[in-house]
Amino acid sequence: MGISSAHASLVDQQHIVLHDVSWDFYEHLLAEVGDRPIRVTYDSGSLEIMAPLDVHEYWKSRFGQLIELMCLERDIKIIPGGSTTFKLKDKEKGLEPDECYYVQNADAVRFKHGLDLTIDPPPDLALEIDITSRSIRRQPIYAALGIPELWRFDGKRLSALRLAPSGQYSTSEKSDVFPFLSIAELNRFLMRFEKEEHNTVVRAFRDWVITLK
Repeated sequence: MGISSAHASLVDQQHIVLHDVSWDFYEHLLAEVGDRPIRVTYDSGSLEIMAPLDVHEYWKSRFGQLIELMCLERDIKIIPGGSTTFKLKDKEKGLEPDECYYVQNADAVRFKHGLDLTIDPPPDLALEIDITSRSIRRQPIYAALGIPELWRFDGKRLSALRLAPSGQYSTSEKSDVFPFLSIAELNRFLMRFEKEEHNTVVRAFRDWVITLK
């Protein structure tokens, strides 16, 4: 059975927003939060704390399974980064993506821990499950962190966004990270999860990606 993809209001979520927050406070909060399933977004003194809802985690897990299966079947090097915190003090921005992946830069971060964007590359791809309402816009933060490709999914439609030299994202029908992949076709497989048994969709996706040129 599928889970409703309607945007959840802030009233329905565990959600806190603070303003005029220092960078030191943000870093102290990250240390206190640790590995708890909490998302902390920071943008130039504004800080938002949210706990993901079940619908959010529903889609996050399915994206992760399909992407990692695709890379396995096509023998693509990949380093999954999950919801690692990425931040830049000089730009006063930080967040945790819902999922992220090193593909082109997989070898550059292999076996590394404690990634630092001042010396390490950002993930090649970040995933944003854009189902829950937020007070702080996250897309400009992804751009400031230099993440070259961002996938946004609202529960019905997947959009691939490429980072231009101007520092702005623009929509694309294809992925730079996975050039063989049609975003529209991937979206159709995602929508099948709402009507079909999970393993049936995963097997069909596996058979499909094997045939792609």
